Amino acid sequence: MRRRLAPAALLLPFALLLTACGGNSAADTGGSVDGKGSLTLNVGDQKGGSEAILRAAGELKNLDYKIKWSTFTSGPPLLEAVNAKAVDIGGVGNTPPVFAAGAGSKITVVAAWHGTSKGDAILVPNSSKLTRPQDLKGRSVAVAQGSSANYQLVASLKAAGLSLSDVKVKYLQPADALAAFTSGKVDAWAVWDPYTSQILQAKQGRVLTTGDGITNGLTFQVAAPSALRDKKKAAAIKDYLERLRRATDWVYGHKEEWAKVWAKDTGLPYEVALASVKRTNATRISVAVDKPLIASEQQIADTFTQLKLIPNKVDFGDFVDTRYNGDLPPSTTAARVSEG
Repeated sequence: MRRRLAPAALLLPFALLLTACGGNSAADTGGSVDGKGSLTLNVGDQKGGSEAILRAAGELKNLDYKIKWSTFTSGPPLLEAVNAKAVDIGGVGNTPPVFAAGAGSKITVVAAWHGTSKGDAILVPNSSKLTRPQDLKGRSVAVAQGSSANYQLVASLKAAGLSLSDVKVKYLQPADALAAFTSGKVDAWAVWDPYTSQILQAKQGRVLTTGDGITNGLTFQVAAPSALRDKKKAAAIKDYLERLRRATDWVYGHKEEWAKVWAKDTGLPYEVALASVKRTNATRISVAVDKPLIASEQQIADTFTQLKLIPNKVDFGDFVDTRYNGDLPPSTTAARVSEG
């Protein structure tokens, strides 16, 4: 007999789980160390992120350099650590690099993955009378400021003929937004997976619209320019990215296995983890850091500059390095289809 998920139990892990897309928190620098040798690559990670995928896929074997892991609960502080040279490389979503660039941080996007944006959603309670994005006019929407969901909200409203000023934006980090949403204090919640899967699996809400076809579905590995100037560290970064690309491919063929590892690593219920893997994680493919990618990120940057959420004009092309592209497909390559 399959165990029924209790909605209250589902809420607990998410107070601790903030993903690459937004939030504020310091790092846990007491992480593990893998590999051997005189060179140490300092890698910024998030719970259930790169380290967990690499370990599950068997890609942390035979390292001739050390990886020291530091765990962050979100992208912005991870990029602060990259800027401070405390971290050589780390993974984030599509929006934190734009804000870091706007702040003049020393960061460089060196690798990208393209997946679906179906997990980036605007959710409403099951009892809501809202049936389309246009119905959000005059309503309250929770979203994490500066997150990928923030951009998805702006873009979804624009597609519906609305602007951010047409809704009552409540800037809340996910743990607070989750509480506000489930208690009925906001009309909608713009968020990303695994929160989307959590709400749907617990039957606490439904999708009003998703970012599919609206946002670019990109995630990044971002390095410190100082590490890229160091020949030995640059070589280690190349090897690290190759391993991470193979591990991401492994996820597509091992969804259930990865969901079990991810659930254990994060405290997510297995059913939520598996739903998120199928909807989002397993759709990602490695793509090149190319001109269409830069243009897409530039659009995000320009949007937030116009909204005065970024103080300065950003030229996103100044914050990328294409040396690790190899023969990867273009960033516009369709994401994997991951159903069932």
